[in-house]
Amino acid sequence: MSGLRSVLARELVPAWLRDPVDAAGPDPVGPRTVRDWAVDVFGFVLAAALGGLTLAAELSDRAEHWPTTHIVVDVACGSLACLSLWWRRRWPVGVALAGVLLGTFSMSATVAGLVGLFSLAVHRNVRSTLPVAALWIPTSLVFVVYSGRTDAPSVILIAVALAVATTASGMFVRARRQLILTLRERALRAEANQRLHADLARTAERTRIAREMHDVLAHRISLMALHAGGLEVQPDLSPEHVRETAGLLRSTARQALEELRNVIGMLREEPGLEPAPAAPSPTLSDIPRLVEETRRAGTKIDFEMRVDRAEAGPSALGRDAYRIVQESLTNIRKHARGTAGWVRVTGAPGSGLHVSVRNRLPVYAHAGSELPGSGAGLLGLQERVSLAGGTLVHGPDGSGDFVVEAELKW
Repeated sequence: MSGLRSVLARELVPAWLRDPVDAAGPDPVGPRTVRDWAVDVFGFVLAAALGGLTLAAELSDRAEHWPTTHIVVDVACGSLACLSLWWRRRWPVGVALAGVLLGTFSMSATVAGLVGLFSLAVHRNVRSTLPVAALWIPTSLVFVVYSGRTDAPSVILIAVALAVATTASGMFVRARRQLILTLRERALRAEANQRLHADLARTAERTRIAREMHDVLAHRISLMALHAGGLEVQPDLSPEHVRETAGLLRSTARQALEELRNVIGMLREEPGLEPAPAAPSPTLSDIPRLVEETRRAGTKIDFEMRVDRAEAGPSALGRDAYRIVQESLTNIRKHARGTAGWVRVTGAPGSGLHVSVRNRLPVYAHAGSELPGSGAGLLGLQERVSLAGGTLVHGPDGSGDFVVEAELKW
C-alpha cells in the first residue's frame, strides 16, 4: 500500500511541488516520534488559535467591509492551511507554498503560512526557502486588493517583516542543528580515533613486552635446559661435575628470576607510585661474560671483540648488541647443537658497531629433543635494530654457515 501511495505521489504531484529529501539536512524524514506528535499537534493548535484571533480582530475593526462570502472563504482557506501543516515534515516546500497561496484570500491562514515557512527554513536549504519567502510580497498586494484595504504599505511592511523574521528564525534553528550534528560527528570520530590510538598503543606495548620477555628468558632457560640435558645423558659424571652443573643451574635460574622480576616490576608501575628498582641494563662489557656462559654450557664459541672505549658506549647501543649476541647464541643451542660458533664484535665511536655471529649448519638431526622455538626471536631483533636506525641481515650464506650480522650506529 505504501508503494502504491509513493507511485501516485510521483505521478499526480507536479514536479515543482515534489520535495526530495535534503541529503545535507539534519532532520531526515522518518516515522513520527512522540516528540514529533507533540510538536505537530502544538503547531496545529497554535496556528488555528492565532489565526482565529487574527480574523476576529480584523472583523471587529472592519466588519462592514467583509461580506459573508469573504468570511466563509477566509475560514475555509485558514482551515486548509492549518490542516496542511500535518505534512510539513514530508513536503515542506509544498506546505509552505500552500500557506502562501491560501493566505492570499485568508487572514486566518497567515499564522499557518508562517509556521509552514518556518518549517521550510528548518528542513530545506536557502535555495528552496528564499523564493517561497519572496512570494509573501506579491500575495500581500493581492490580499490588499481582495480585501479592499487602503493601507497597502503598512500591510506589505508587516508581511515582509513577518516573513523575514520567520525565515531568519528557521535558518538559525537549521544552522544550530547542523552545528550540533557536526559536533556530534566530530566527537564520535574523535572517540573512534582515540580507541584506534589506544589499540595501536596497546598492541605496540604488548609487542615490546613480548620482545623483552623473550630476550630476557629465552637465553637463561635454554642454558638451564642444556645443563639439565647434560646430567640426563651422562649419569656417570663425577660428584664434583654434578655439583658444578647444579651450581650453574641454580645461578642461571636465579638470574632468570631476577630478570623476570625486573620485567614484571616495569609492568606493574603505576602513576604516583615509586617505581621498582630496575636491574642494570646489559652493556658492551657484558658480552664476554655472555659468551663465557655459553661456553660453560658446552657450546664451542670462537670469540673476538675489538671495540674502542667499550665501557663508554651508549647504554642503548650496548643493550642492542648484547641482545643480538644473546639471541644468536640461544638459536645456536636450540637449532645447531654440537656445532661451533664464531662471535665478532668490532667498532669505535664515529664508525659504528659491527656484530657478527655465525655457526655451521648441522648436517644431521640431533638425537635429543629440540628446544621449542617461537620463531619471533630474529623478528624481534629486526624490529629492535630498525628502531635504533641500524641494519640486520640473517640467514645461510654460500659457505654453509648461518650468519647474523648487524650494523649499529655509534
